[in-house]
Amino acid sequence: MRLARRLRSERGSSMEVCVMGAGIVGLASAYALRQAGHAVTVVDRGPAGNGASGGNGAQLSYSYVQPLADPSIWRQLPQLLMSTDSPLKLRPRLDPAQWRWGLAFLAACNASTSRASTAALLDLAARSREAFDAMLLRERLDCDFSATGKLVLYPTAEAFAAARRQLALQRALGSAVQHAVSAAECVAIEPALAHYQGRIAGAIHTPSECAADCRKTCDGLHQVLRAQGVRFELGTEVRGFVQRADAVVALVTARGDLPADAFVLALGPQTPRLARQLGLRLPIYPLKGYSVTLPVGQAAAPRVSVTDSARKTVFARLGDRLRVAGMAELVGEDLRIAPERIATLLASTEALFPGCAAVPDPRPWAGLRPATPTGLPIVGRQPGGPSNLWVNSGHGALGFTLAFGTAVQLCEDLGKG
Repeated sequence: MRLARRLRSERGSSMEVCVMGAGIVGLASAYALRQAGHAVTVVDRGPAGNGASGGNGAQLSYSYVQPLADPSIWRQLPQLLMSTDSPLKLRPRLDPAQWRWGLAFLAACNASTSRASTAALLDLAARSREAFDAMLLRERLDCDFSATGKLVLYPTAEAFAAARRQLALQRALGSAVQHAVSAAECVAIEPALAHYQGRIAGAIHTPSECAADCRKTCDGLHQVLRAQGVRFELGTEVRGFVQRADAVVALVTARGDLPADAFVLALGPQTPRLARQLGLRLPIYPLKGYSVTLPVGQAAAPRVSVTDSARKTVFARLGDRLRVAGMAELVGEDLRIAPERIATLLASTEALFPGCAAVPDPRPWAGLRPATPTGLPIVGRQPGGPSNLWVNSGHGALGFTLAFGTAVQLCEDLGKG
């Protein structure tokens, strides 16, 4: 009998679960596990909410989840490889993992895979919305949450037509109410776009979309979980595993071994490295993104969340701040903040919302989003892996959106043994 199943039988339905990762995915996992009655320990080499959770785009995009792997990538490929200012950047390196991921990503850029991924992401996002809303109602976190909707802007008639086709697909799959709107209707929904109206061919409006500060959410969850008895081992790097038969019995850390009944691997871009120690090869690679956070001041900043599809840039209002985020670079684990990328974000902000970018300190940030080729996160036990190890990683740019949905899925899977 497998060790995890035997331990659960001996202890009842409750287990001691060790979650590796204190970003939004790891913390959401810890929260769901604690709500299910498990004893939980969270381990991370950094503070809670570090990494990609610290400065992401802040949009909770539950209803518009088109994966990055899309058939349109093929005609964009020359620009992605050659252009210095493309929002999507591929820079080939002497890295077999990058090449494997890149080839798998291109293989996923077809209509049938994109449709299947969209359907799965919509279902997962709906579960995530329900779980996040329940947590927020229960814990009343201060995270600058808003539900003012979202506009996705398209610059050309061709791009707008493709967006309407995606809207029709999502509507057939049961997505929330969305509308294709004209440039004038965009300005009626978000008056701060008046200056930019002439450059909008059309937009998709989703009134139900939300935004929140992911870092504040992580900080709040950290406090809530500590109050609920969850143990945190922060500043503690996981170096390896102690294994017995087909199971992990403890984590090896600089502070000593940490035993548990079950283990959750939710370390973002570090997940594949540790998984390899257990004989698992996970198709996860970091996509580098950037953000700036601007004080609103007297400028005409939007209240509705906005996505500029041409620039691959998102704008989200967080109380008296505006988060501007974008870019997707396949450049390995490089966290350097490129000044030209920050300049691009500020130029995009000035183009759409004049005056908002004129600040002395835009608080530049860069983070690594762990992505799979299809855009679907990897959740659950893996074939050939330890019987008591669960993975929850690979959320890409939808980490905040999907975190609570995959946490629920993880708990259900763990409960089945």
